[in-house]
Amino acid sequence: MGLLDGKTILVAGVTMDSSIGFATAKVAQEQGATVLISNFGRALSITRRIAKRLPVEPPVLELDVTDAEHLAGLADQVRSHLGEDAALDGVVHSIAYGNPETLLGGKFLDGPWPDVAQAVQVSAYSLMSLAQACRPLLRPGAGVVGLTFDATVAWPAYDWMGVAKAGLESCARYLARDLGPHGIRVNLVSAGPLKTLAAKAIPGFEALESMWDERSPLGWDNADHVPTAKAVCALLSDFFPATTGEIVHVDGGYHAMGA
Repeated sequence: MGLLDGKTILVAGVTMDSSIGFATAKVAQEQGATVLISNFGRALSITRRIAKRLPVEPPVLELDVTDAEHLAGLADQVRSHLGEDAALDGVVHSIAYGNPETLLGGKFLDGPWPDVAQAVQVSAYSLMSLAQACRPLLRPGAGVVGLTFDATVAWPAYDWMGVAKAGLESCARYLARDLGPHGIRVNLVSAGPLKTLAAKAIPGFEALESMWDERSPLGWDNADHVPTAKAVCALLSDFFPATTGEIVHVDGGYHAMGA
């Protein structure tokens, strides 16, 4: 019996099989869930190819979380694949973007507002947008889980993405407040640095990765996405029925160390 038996989960923002979203979709399927994944634009064809590498090839939805028409049509897209009575038990927000040429790698003081606004919309505001688009399908007790990178401190090279993640963390708390009365839980998983497509785009991020294993009490494997995916799936399960507005750290314990 799996942790997510009988549940239907949407994992939004799956591009490569090296992504946290892909690892989450895989673990969710292994734990008994029916999974849908999404992407948009030029990346959509890549997502359709890598979907075949999952244990069960899932439906791939076209979803740009900054496009009002895509959001308005999301519920109908889900129903087109799963039937008119389709419902969701969980949504995973695995979405973030900041222009690496203008916002990352020591460019904080020069970040132009249009690029900052895009980063905040895609990486933070979209958590609310996605949750609202899915609300007609969400069963009571459903979970919304997003992915963050500890925004309580300033990191080398992370710059405006750190600000965007701080917005995401605040957004999750307000969503937890407003969706809680509807029986919907909202939580985040704060992972340590992992080798993903997004991480490769951050100039100087390697320096951060290199010190993580040394300072983490449990050590840290930046190529292993499974611990993070398992935490996401646990929060989607029935084992956290009274937990919302929380940030669960999956970072080897790095966040708790002073030096």
